[in-house]
Amino acid sequence: MKKMWTFWWLTNLFWVILFGVISAFIWLRDVDGAGIVQSPEAKLVAFLILSAAFLFPAIIQGVWLVVNVVMNRKKTVI
Repeated sequence: MKKMWTFWWLTNLFWVILFGVISAFIWLRDVDGAGIVQSPEAKLVAFLILSAAFLFPAIIQGVWLVVNVVMNRKKTVI
Protein backbone atom coordinates (compact mmCIF):
# COMPACT_ATOMS: atom_id res chain seq x y z
CA MET A 1 0.00 0.00 0.00
CA LYS A 2 2.88 2.34 0.69
CA LYS A 3 3.90 2.06 -2.96
CA MET A 4 0.48 3.32 -4.05
CA TRP A 5 0.76 6.40 -1.82
CA THR A 6 4.31 7.09 -2.94
CA PHE A 7 3.33 6.81 -6.59
CA TRP A 8 0.29 9.03 -5.97
CA TRP A 9 2.47 11.74 -4.41
CA LEU A 10 5.06 11.52 -7.18
CA THR A 11 2.35 11.79 -9.82
CA ASN A 12 0.86 14.82 -8.07
CA LEU A 13 4.29 16.41 -7.86
CA PHE A 14 4.77 15.86 -11.60
CA TRP A 15 1.42 17.52 -12.43
CA VAL A 16 2.03 20.48 -10.10
CA ILE A 17 5.50 21.12 -11.54
CA LEU A 18 4.23 20.80 -15.11
CA PHE A 19 1.33 23.18 -14.39
CA GLY A 20 3.69 25.67 -12.75
CA VAL A 21 6.21 25.62 -15.59
CA ILE A 22 3.59 26.04 -18.29
CA SER A 23 1.82 28.78 -16.28
CA ALA A 24 5.09 30.67 -15.85
CA PHE A 25 5.75 30.33 -19.58
CA ILE A 26 2.32 31.75 -20.40
CA TRP A 27 2.63 34.70 -18.00
CA LEU A 28 6.23 35.59 -18.84
CA ARG A 29 6.07 35.49 -22.64
CA ASP A 30 5.62 38.74 -24.53
CA VAL A 31 4.86 37.22 -27.95
CA ASP A 32 3.14 33.94 -28.73
CA GLY A 33 4.10 31.44 -31.42
CA ALA A 34 2.14 33.32 -34.10
CA GLY A 35 4.01 36.55 -33.37
CA ILE A 36 1.08 38.25 -31.65
CA VAL A 37 1.91 40.47 -28.69
CA GLN A 38 0.30 39.05 -25.56
CA SER A 39 -1.93 41.37 -23.57
CA PRO A 40 -2.90 40.54 -19.97
CA GLU A 41 -6.34 39.50 -21.24
CA ALA A 42 -4.84 37.09 -23.78
CA LYS A 43 -2.57 35.65 -21.10
CA LEU A 44 -5.58 35.18 -18.82
CA VAL A 45 -7.52 33.34 -21.53
CA ALA A 46 -4.51 31.09 -22.20
CA PHE A 47 -4.21 30.40 -18.47
CA LEU A 48 -7.92 29.54 -18.20
CA ILE A 49 -7.60 27.12 -21.12
CA LEU A 50 -4.59 25.55 -19.42
CA SER A 51 -6.55 25.25 -16.18
CA ALA A 52 -9.41 23.56 -18.00
CA ALA A 53 -6.98 21.11 -19.58
CA PHE A 54 -5.51 20.26 -16.17
CA LEU A 55 -8.97 19.67 -14.71
CA PHE A 56 -9.12 16.13 -16.17
CA PRO A 57 -5.88 14.93 -14.48
CA ALA A 58 -7.02 16.60 -11.23
CA ILE A 59 -10.27 14.62 -11.29
CA ILE A 60 -8.34 11.40 -11.89
CA GLN A 61 -6.00 12.21 -8.99
CA GLY A 62 -9.00 12.91 -6.74
CA VAL A 63 -10.58 9.56 -7.57
CA TRP A 64 -7.24 7.87 -7.02
CA LEU A 65 -6.98 9.56 -3.60
CA VAL A 66 -10.42 8.27 -2.59
CA VAL A 67 -9.49 4.75 -3.72
CA ASN A 68 -6.24 4.89 -1.72
CA VAL A 69 -8.05 6.10 1.42
CA VAL A 70 -10.75 3.43 1.14
CA MET A 71 -8.20 0.67 0.56
CA ASN A 72 -6.09 1.94 3.48
CA ARG A 73 -9.12 1.92 5.83
CA LYS A 74 -10.07 -1.61 4.80
CA LYS A 75 -6.58 -2.82 5.68
CA THR A 76 -6.64 -1.14 9.11
CA VAL A 77 -10.08 -2.55 9.96
CA ILE A 78 -9.09 -6.12 9.15
